[in-house]
Amino acid sequence: MSDVIVIGVAGGTGSGKTTLVKALMNRFGDNISVLSHDNYYKRHDEMSYEERTHLNYDCPDAFDTDMMIEHLRMLKNGQAIDCPTYDYTIHNRADGVLH
Repeated sequence: MSDVIVIGVAGGTGSGKTTLVKALMNRFGDNISVLSHDNYYKRHDEMSYEERTHLNYDCPDAFDTDMMIEHLRMLKNGQAIDCPTYDYTIHNRADGVLH
């Protein structure tokens, strides 16, 4: 699938990332897929809820970026992925995935 293009949108809080992504989604409709880096926060089942609330989620080590990169490669090659989901209410990955 040589016509697949990956666009990364990064920036600080309030910098307009979501606004830009929404504009791209409006422009390209069903021809665009969006992966949120937030879905790739590492799972911390070994920690209590209280411990998880004190983690630094702004640290690059908080993410499973290797998994996200692999998922981007798979999508670029036309393969389906099981994207993890993150549940902010429990400060941990949810059990479900997005297809």
